[in-house]
Amino acid sequence: MPSVPNLEALARIGFAARGIMYILIGILALFTGRSEDGAGALEQLNSGFGRVLLGAMAVGFLGYGLWRISDAIYDSEGHGSDAKGIAVRLGGAVSGVIHLGLCIVAASLTSGSGKGSGGDSTQQGAAATLDLPGGEILVLIGGVVLLATGALQLVKAWRADFLRNLDGEAARRPQIKALGQAGFAARGIVFLVMGWFLLRAGWESRSSEAGGMGEVLASLNPTVHALVAAGLLLFGIFSLVEARYRRINDPKVLERLRSSASRIKPA
Repeated sequence: MPSVPNLEALARIGFAARGIMYILIGILALFTGRSEDGAGALEQLNSGFGRVLLGAMAVGFLGYGLWRISDAIYDSEGHGSDAKGIAVRLGGAVSGVIHLGLCIVAASLTSGSGKGSGGDSTQQGAAATLDLPGGEILVLIGGVVLLATGALQLVKAWRADFLRNLDGEAARRPQIKALGQAGFAARGIVFLVMGWFLLRAGWESRSSEAGGMGEVLASLNPTVHALVAAGLLLFGIFSLVEARYRRINDPKVLERLRSSASRIKPA
């Protein structure tokens, strides 16, 4: 595996960057009525000191994306190779690619070459997919995957099994458990609605039916909108907790341990 220096440190910066992004999404939705996705939230930092912060977030998104993809390949988190483990690792790889995309957005804004989100990326992706042979089926599959992801987020919120990835001190704090449960529940709702939008886009063969996080928030009634926005804000705070307390296995270290273990012969 190619050497990736300080991958754990970069991943922690990535958790912090993700936290800031979700906090911005939540604040914008709650206090200004604006419904933004991740890229739209990052654009709000595109001035003054915000560009310095964007530069740091770009580095964090890069590290987080590389860590997720490395975990998908080398299974540094120990998910296993059964069907469930493979599904989790594939989901992590998709998350890694998304965060590499956010890295590009943040870096472009930092350099002054960013030109805004240019419309909803989910709709653009759906349009490109629908133009492919069998595109409707692919979009429908994407919708099913998002629905499954949303359901898993809700299960994670209910079981609070995200605590197993935190250091013992943090995992025992009830307020951190509450933060995670509220955050994962809000994300679950967002993914479920995004999945429904994508199913409609595939079924009707119209990319305009698809929508990302911003479109999901805009579609909710005021009460649900406020609850989900608050949950996303709390998920951002939980991500900051993860930046400090998340157990992160650096694939480099794991590979060295495996290599050492393989050279030890039983007596």
